[in-house]
Amino acid sequence: MRVSTILLLAWTSVAAQGRAQDANYGKTDVMIRMRDGVRLYTEIYTPKQQRKALPIVFLRTPYRVADPRGGFTRYFRSTFRELAKDGYIFAVQDARGRHRSEGKFEWNRPLRHRKDAKAIDASTDAFDSIAWLTDSLAKNNGRVGMLGVSYPGWYVTMALIDPHPALRAASPQASPSDYFIGDDFYHFGAFRLGPSAELPYLFDFDPKKNARFPFDQVDTYEFFLDLGPLSNMNSRYLHGVSPTWDNFMAHATYDDYWKAGGTLPHLTQVSVPTLNVVGWWDAENLGGALDIYDKLEPLDSKGLNRIVVGPWAHGQWASGPREELGVYDFSSDTVAYYQREVEAPFFAHYLKDEGRQTLPEALMFQTGSNAWKSYTHWPPRVGVQERKLYLQAGGGLLFAPPAADTGPGFERWTSDPAKPVPYSKRPIMGFWTGLAGSREPRFARAGKLWKVEDQRFVHDRPDVVSFVTEPLSEGVEVVGRIKAHLFASTSGTDSDWVVKLIDVYPERYPDKPEMGGYQLMIADDVLRGKFRKSFAEPEPLEPGKVNEFVIDLRTRNHMFRKGHRIMVQVQSTWFPLIDRNPHTFCDIPGAKAADYKAAEQKIYFSKGHASHIRLSVRGR
Repeated sequence: MRVSTILLLAWTSVAAQGRAQDANYGKTDVMIRMRDGVRLYTEIYTPKQQRKALPIVFLRTPYRVADPRGGFTRYFRSTFRELAKDGYIFAVQDARGRHRSEGKFEWNRPLRHRKDAKAIDASTDAFDSIAWLTDSLAKNNGRVGMLGVSYPGWYVTMALIDPHPALRAASPQASPSDYFIGDDFYHFGAFRLGPSAELPYLFDFDPKKNARFPFDQVDTYEFFLDLGPLSNMNSRYLHGVSPTWDNFMAHATYDDYWKAGGTLPHLTQVSVPTLNVVGWWDAENLGGALDIYDKLEPLDSKGLNRIVVGPWAHGQWASGPREELGVYDFSSDTVAYYQREVEAPFFAHYLKDEGRQTLPEALMFQTGSNAWKSYTHWPPRVGVQERKLYLQAGGGLLFAPPAADTGPGFERWTSDPAKPVPYSKRPIMGFWTGLAGSREPRFARAGKLWKVEDQRFVHDRPDVVSFVTEPLSEGVEVVGRIKAHLFASTSGTDSDWVVKLIDVYPERYPDKPEMGGYQLMIADDVLRGKFRKSFAEPEPLEPGKVNEFVIDLRTRNHMFRKGHRIMVQVQSTWFPLIDRNPHTFCDIPGAKAADYKAAEQKIYFSKGHASHIRLSVRGR
């Protein structure tokens, strides 16, 4: 009842804000012509009481601008919520080939204009749109700011490649950067089946709709297991008419297709103040956002490139909830803080010359302590040291290497593709779509909450091995890069290696008793073993041979508090987030049912093969 009341109050507040903006802004729409003659549908919102020239806030999206009932675009209830109070001209545009815009949509359209002056791409569409907006809209001050979350964030990143001179501030938020390495559809060579299966229905069939995958089972774990090999997707559902899925299947290595669609090689300058934004528990584009910041930072001679990371799921800083993610309580309204104290002043300074720029280089929410922290570099360069947390015999975990070889020096388990480890509690909903008709949070889309679920739901499975410290006598502040170094072997010729870094709460936790013993995932990722040396040229694993597998868990900012324990979980399936590895070296999109075999996995913790987690830790 309390949850329902809170949701009702939140919805009522948002609705009231939306009505207030309807009263303050006037709406028009226009078709803006691009250099190739294609016209893009754009809604313009102008303050009714505009007394002076104002800057333009511009957002481009493939997800639909127009409100189905003819009202204001939904972005006034999320992304524009605070900015609308400050007075801007807003322009919101359907991407090429989507909804009311003309042309043909191409997912992850490569950058082409640098090689062909007549070519079009997302960068040229942004440039042409900004030119029209600044030339045509009355009483604008000649300055444009862009922002957007996820794919709209990618449009911001693309606009930064060869920016229009009027683009004076940009905020790519949860922007993808390389879909094979660390964004929605592949992670370090492992195919992310759940989100990848849903994408064709969103983009490939009806450009006027945001369609849903036609799941005929409530539990997508069961659905994808029943599907069998990936080749059955076309024979049963897509029938060879989805270019997106066909490209996923035809390009299962890091080939020219992925390289052409990658963003990072084209980011060669920092001339526009840039605010990169993402959340620590973003299940879609944490890697992309961090990589974009990292790519821009060495190019930034004027101090224009900044980053903010909060305790959020994908896009939560725009749409909420404000104070929690699942059972994890932020202890404050982080959304209001971000929108009012960070984002709004950023755009006001660069677009209106209002206020001083006081935003630090890196503003990071530290989970565990629930405090915002400022840094002059990210990751920090001073005040931190590298420490190695070693896996031990008997399931222990110590900041010291194994003292002696006692026992076999490894942990053994069987990984069976027929019985994969679920990535979320079952039943698992669609990654982007919850159960139609249900209002229960448990049946909302799986992609939002799974990263903060209690990992005890798989802790006792025989194919998940866990290593845990004793209760900490003092806090351990992890600030910066985390990498897992696994010495492991398989009886197969390929295997996935999944590593999760977990904060284990004390059994008695008075602040929130239901969190007693909770296993909160702090960092996680996967490596497909055949890509251990090269993502472009995979190699088979030699059965039984010990290899070192390095899994990049990227950067984090977390306080493991006194009395908590640190846990590492290792497994070889993570379904259906990641497709099943057949443990057979092959082109998995073409694998047959007979190729999928159980394999004996071993992870080593001997002196010669000491598996460990490399952490950047503040203090001693």
